[in-house]
Amino acid sequence: MRTLFEPVALGALTAPNRVIMAPMTRGRATRDHIPTAIMAGYYAQRASAGLIISEAIGISRQGLGWPYAPGLWSDEQVEAWTPVTRAVHDRGGRIVAQLWHMGRMAHSALTGEQPVSSSATTTPGDAHTYDGRKPYEVARPLAAEELLDIAGDYVSAARNAIAAGFDGVQIHPANGQLIDQFLRNNSNLRSDDYGGSIKNRLRLLKLVTRAVASAIGAGRTSVRLSPNGETYGVDDSDPTPLFTAAADLLNTIGIAFLELKEASPAGTFVSTEVPRQSPMMRKYFKGPLVLNSDYDLARAQADLDSGLADAISFGRPFLANPDLVRRLQDRAPLNPAEESTLYSQGAEGYTDYPTLPDIRAVA
Repeated sequence: MRTLFEPVALGALTAPNRVIMAPMTRGRATRDHIPTAIMAGYYAQRASAGLIISEAIGISRQGLGWPYAPGLWSDEQVEAWTPVTRAVHDRGGRIVAQLWHMGRMAHSALTGEQPVSSSATTTPGDAHTYDGRKPYEVARPLAAEELLDIAGDYVSAARNAIAAGFDGVQIHPANGQLIDQFLRNNSNLRSDDYGGSIKNRLRLLKLVTRAVASAIGAGRTSVRLSPNGETYGVDDSDPTPLFTAAADLLNTIGIAFLELKEASPAGTFVSTEVPRQSPMMRKYFKGPLVLNSDYDLARAQADLDSGLADAISFGRPFLANPDLVRRLQDRAPLNPAEESTLYSQGAEGYTDYPTLPDIRAVA
C-alpha cells in the first residue's frame, strides 16, 4: 500500500513524499512584478513538501493582471527568483514555476492594454487592481497568428524559470485562465481552427505544451487543469469528452505529471455538482496524477489506495502550516489560514505561521 510519505517519481524529479504544495497566489512581489526577499523565506519554510508548485507567475505583461504578483519575462525577475529557488534547494526541497496568462481576467489598469481571450467575452465580477476593485473588461479575441507569440512567451518564461534555478515548470490552463478560456465551450465562441470541435479547442493547449516540453524537456513540464465545474465564469457543457481528450493529448506528449483541481459540492474555493473527472481521465493519462482540493489525510490516503492518485496537492493547509508534512505524519492539529492576509503584503499571514516546535516552545 502506498502512503503519502513515500517517494514518487514525477518526470525528471523524485519527490521524497507525495504531499505536494499546490500553487497559491500570494501577492508579495513589487508593483513591477519583481520577486522580493521575503518570498525566499516563505518557500524555504515549506521545503519539506515532496514538491513545491510556485504561485502563478506571469509569462508577459499582457498576461499578468493581478497586483503584486511576480513575473518571469525579464532579466531582473530571473535574478530576483534565483535566491528563492536557492533557499528551497538549501533546505533540500524541489520547486517548479507555475506559468500564467490570465487572458480575459487581466485588466488594463495593470497591463496597459485591453485584455485578450479566445473570444469577445467578459469575466463576471470585478478585477483586483492597485486602485481597488474594477469591473472586468470585454476581451479582445486573439488572432490565430498571435497564438504563436503566446506560445513563445510560455517558452521564454520556461527557459527563464530554468535559468532562475527552478526544477521545472507547470503550465496553468486551469481556473478560468487564458488556455482554459480556449478549452471550454461557453468562453470559446470561435469558428476558426481554435474553436468549435474539441480537437480545435485543445489546439492552444497542445501548441503551448509541446513548445515548452521541447524547450526544457517533457520530464520537467507539467500541467494543471480544473475539469469539473465553473471558475470565473468559464465552464463547459460536456466536460468528460473534452477533458479525457486533454488527458490523452498530455499523455502522448509525456509530461512529468498532471495536476487536477477538482471542485466538490462543499468546496471552499469553488463548489459544483458536476462530477469529478479524474476517474475518467485516469484511463487516458498514464503518467503521475496529482489531485487537489479540500483534501484531508484520510481522503488523500483513500485516493492513493485506490490508484486514482499518485500524489495529493494541498493549498491552504500548506499556506498556514509550513511543516504540513510533519503534521500529517503526526496527525497533529493544523493552523487555520487567515483569510484577511491571503493577498496582503509583508510577513503577516505569510512567514509568521507557527510550526509544531514553535507551538510547543510556548506551551
